[in-house]
Amino acid sequence: MVKLGRRPAAKNPKGFSLIEALIGISIIGIAMLGLAQAFLLCVNNNTRAGEISHATFLAQQQLDYLRTLTAAELSTFPSTARGESADQNLDPNGDGTVDFRRITQVSTGGIGYAVKILVFPATAVGKTATALVAAPSSHRVRAVLSSIIIR
Repeated sequence: MVKLGRRPAAKNPKGFSLIEALIGISIIGIAMLGLAQAFLLCVNNNTRAGEISHATFLAQQQLDYLRTLTAAELSTFPSTARGESADQNLDPNGDGTVDFRRITQVSTGGIGYAVKILVFPATAVGKTATALVAAPSSHRVRAVLSSIIIR
């Protein structure tokens, strides 16, 4: 005689249940959110590093220019006759947008000329040079270069 009714449960079921699949998908989703946050942090750090690199190049470029000047020219820096400025808004990529602000200070010292060059991001364009020089770190300075030029 054959009994009708329920089949006995399989000892080794194959496949996943719906709950197991949902748990797996949620674990993968949480991991992806963590990776997305790390990716955004890396992009932000890469952008900041690029700004610092450009600012350092602009400060070094100004220092190289100042080293080409004679003692008489250094003592009269900046000279409007030569088109120089101690406070410049810079657009290095030529797209018409100011990207950096460079402030150059030259003072005579005992053995030569003390030079200090500060490069700020474009957010410093509307601020006074005195405020920027007084507290450069609060205005997100990107490069500070100090040197002595002996003539």
